[in-house]
Amino acid sequence: MAEDMKTLEENFRQQNKSCFILGASGETGRMLLQELLERNIFSKITLIGRRQLTFEGKEYEKLVQEVVDFEKLDDSAAAFQGHDVGYCCLGTTRAKAGAEIFVRVDHDYVLKSAELAKSGGCTQFHLESSRGADKNSNFLYLKVKGQVEADIEALGFDRYAIYRPGVLLVDRQESRPAEWLARKFLGAFSSVCSTSMAIPIQVVAKAMVSNTLLQPEQKTEILENKNIASLGKIEGK
Repeated sequence: MAEDMKTLEENFRQQNKSCFILGASGETGRMLLQELLERNIFSKITLIGRRQLTFEGKEYEKLVQEVVDFEKLDDSAAAFQGHDVGYCCLGTTRAKAGAEIFVRVDHDYVLKSAELAKSGGCTQFHLESSRGADKNSNFLYLKVKGQVEADIEALGFDRYAIYRPGVLLVDRQESRPAEWLARKFLGAFSSVCSTSMAIPIQVVAKAMVSNTLLQPEQKTEILENKNIASLGKIEGK
C-alpha cells in the first residue's frame, strides 16, 4: 500500500496544485503543515491566519502567508482565491474562549472561510471536526461541530472530507492539567487496545494528507477515529 501511495503522490505532484491551511498555528495545523512540506505534493502552500507565523528552516521559505481579520473576512476574499485544496484546522474551546467566541470561531469563521474558498475556485475541502459531532446534540461543542459540518456540505464542494478524531495525543504548549491527564491515560490505553477514543496528532495529519490523494466514490465522506488511524499509518514519502 505504501508503494501505491508513492505513486499517488507523484501523480498528484505533477498536477501542480495549490492549497491553503487555516489554523496552522494550532497543534494539528502545525503538524499538517510539516507533513505537507515533507511529502511535497503541492506547488504552493498558503497559510491563512490572524497573524504572521515565524518558522526556522529553508523548507519554510516558499510558504505564502496571508494575514486576515476573521471579523471582516470579506475584505480578505483575495486570500482565498486560486487554491485547489483547503484544509481547516481552525478552532478553540468553550472553556478557553467562552461560549459566544467559541461559536464564532468554530462555526462562523470556519463557514465563512469555506464560502470564500468555494467562491475562489477551491474544489476540495478538508475539515478537522471532532468525535461525536452532531448538530442535534445537547452539548454545545458537539452541536457546533456538527452544524458547521452540515453547513459546509451544503456549499457543494466537489470533494468534502470530515475528520472526527478522538482525544488528540499531543503535548500542548498551553497548560490544561485535566486534558493532559486524559491524554496520558488514553495514550497508555490505546497502546494496548483499539484506538477508538484517542489518536496521536501525527496520525491525523498523515491521514489528512494521504486522503487528499484518494478519489472516493462519494463527494462527502466522514472519517471516524478508527478510519483516521488506519489511513494515517499509510504513507509513501
